[in-house]
Amino acid sequence: MADVYELSIVLNLRQNLSDEEVAEIRWHLGLGPKPEILHIVPAFPIVVEDDRGELVTEDDPVPLLGRRGEAWKVDGALVSVLLRPEDARHGSWALTIRQEIHPDEFDRTGELLSWLADKADDRHRPSTVHLGWTRFCESDRFEPLMVRDGEVVWP
Repeated sequence: MADVYELSIVLNLRQNLSDEEVAEIRWHLGLGPKPEILHIVPAFPIVVEDDRGELVTEDDPVPLLGRRGEAWKVDGALVSVLLRPEDARHGSWALTIRQEIHPDEFDRTGELLSWLADKADDRHRPSTVHLGWTRFCESDRFEPLMVRDGEVVWP
């Protein structure tokens, strides 16, 4: 797993998130229990071998951005925070994430990031939504992380 990237996101989300959406985001960030039904990223298919040695597909939901503690490859700490500002006049949710991610996780994590980009407040909403940055673990150069036309632009 040497192809690890640092994923850094700093984003404000619009105020009008439903309780169900907030619960699912919190689960993906490792901040709360798994909701009974997942809507943002609804499927987590994995292929496993059954008792007869045949390959079958199962659903194995896991939080996508919920790792905590010391980073394995990029140094520093892994965190995910979702805060609702105390000043109701500003009203948006503050989201900050620093995680390690492998390219094998880009597709599924991209589903979540595209959804978050769609919920970004107006400050983040030109034609391309800038979510944050990525950095290959052996590089000192950060690349912009953005969603363009509903798709994450990965390195």
